Amino acid sequence: MSFDPLGLTPELLRAVADQGYIEPTPVQREAIPIVLAGRDLLAGAQTGTGKTAAFVLPILQRLNATRTAGWQAPATPAAKRDRNATPRPPIRALVLTPTRELALQVEESVRTYGSHRRIRSVAIYGGVGFEPQVRALRAGPGIVVATPGRLLDHAGQGTIDLSTVEVLVLDEADRMLDMGFIRDIRRILALLPAERQNLLFSATFSDDIRSLARGILRNPATVQVTPRNTPTALVTQVVHPVDRERKRELLSRLVRTGRIEQALVFTRTKHGANRLAEQLVRDGIRATAIHGNKSQGQRVRALDDFKAGRADILVATEVASRGLDIEELPHVVNFELPMVAEDYVHRIGRTGRAGSTGDAISLVCVDEAPLLREIERLLGRSIPTEVIPGFEPDRSIRPEPIRRRSGGPRFAGPAQGVGRARPEAHRDRRPAVVNHGPVGHVGAPGAGGPPSRHDVVRVAGGGAPFRSGSAGPRRGRPNNGGPRPGQSGSRRPAPAGSGIGNGRRPGWTGGDRQERGFDQRGRSDRPRDDRDRGGNSNAGRTPTPHRGGIPAHPGGRLARAERFD
Repeated sequence: MSFDPLGLTPELLRAVADQGYIEPTPVQREAIPIVLAGRDLLAGAQTGTGKTAAFVLPILQRLNATRTAGWQAPATPAAKRDRNATPRPPIRALVLTPTRELALQVEESVRTYGSHRRIRSVAIYGGVGFEPQVRALRAGPGIVVATPGRLLDHAGQGTIDLSTVEVLVLDEADRMLDMGFIRDIRRILALLPAERQNLLFSATFSDDIRSLARGILRNPATVQVTPRNTPTALVTQVVHPVDRERKRELLSRLVRTGRIEQALVFTRTKHGANRLAEQLVRDGIRATAIHGNKSQGQRVRALDDFKAGRADILVATEVASRGLDIEELPHVVNFELPMVAEDYVHRIGRTGRAGSTGDAISLVCVDEAPLLREIERLLGRSIPTEVIPGFEPDRSIRPEPIRRRSGGPRFAGPAQGVGRARPEAHRDRRPAVVNHGPVGHVGAPGAGGPPSRHDVVRVAGGGAPFRSGSAGPRRGRPNNGGPRPGQSGSRRPAPAGSGIGNGRRPGWTGGDRQERGFDQRGRSDRPRDDRDRGGNSNAGRTPTPHRGGIPAHPGGRLARAERFD
């Protein structure tokens, strides 16, 4: 089937032909007529299925066919300040993406397919200057592709008006939920007109996605071109069992012997990506890393080097890889298996795209045996195993708990969090109530519970009593003759690692800020408020099951897989 029966205009068909495409992919074949008809859409499509063109092409046609005439400039704060300002054309389509790279990729597709149309577009994302984006918005783009954080910054500054949006697209909505953007999405929805077309694209149809769809979409058509969490048949998968300390050595061997020519290599953490890239360079392999701690310029250079063949290995984190558009990528390597089984499908979907074949290679140590079983359970079949001669696993090595990004055990019994660590920025900053010797009184006599708002707290050194919940003595100033900071009896910082005071709750065992991808650097795109609050670990709380369903072994160790016995 060609693109002709889909109802696209000759200009768009010519733009598609200019890119060398002859026939539409399944998601394009089903989604384009639905979007052209003006219906809301819930589409399940993994990366590499052509989903970007599935919404860009019909949006370009709809906006051109319904070009507004006689519109009046919206009364934005900027317009109110400057009554002589030139009216801007309205923003008519908004595409939200989880990462900067995906925003750039989608906006490039808009310009490519809209080369024969007079529709401006702009990508809005964090980590770069604010003023160039303001100037681009003043030019009057008809289509805006944005990450949620920076878009809200522009809305707060009055540099963008979303009241004229006719089409809203949530691209990779599942990843946006995983990255904690749900509150930002709700704030953005409140800025949009009630009457609009809504398109939601997601690699998975989880309960959270369906709940989000129910709140946004109205009588939507549903398209799911591949069964849930099913990798393409063009990807050959293999597992290489290897000891945890010999993974880098095995990867170097595979590259030097030509088994791997050019590969996207996945690690779990940003620091792990940097460390692996540096080790590979020392082995004489051209490698570079890409992750959320890299600046925009560093990421662009790393990706350009990889695409141009100046680097053979691109080491990336899962979130950082979202939106990377690499044509004919021959290999994907899981240097470390993902903690969530669905992410395995997303990772290997980077190869075997657009009809080409690819290899997905996983280097698995005994610690990751439960993760591998969860992946195989999700796929509904076993992944072939091949032991590389000279790298046979040592059967005497016992499995160890998979560490958190901060170094703490990921699965280490009930006291450890099973979900994501709560980011540092969201921890409770309230000072802990400190009992300064026998004079202090917290709670009822003989009781060890927390104080009520009417409990009286006396401060050592003769200070006047004050009620908990009211303003206490101010730091750095005497309290009616009480000791100054630094004197005996003054409040001291809690011991390092105690989890008490210093902005940490008692019992807190969470680690450092988690990786959330490119859309987090700088003020504009940091996670806000309640993002990623799930999974914080407090003493006495029963941890919720991990979303991947991976059980913790009693005693904190992971069960060994049969293939490692």
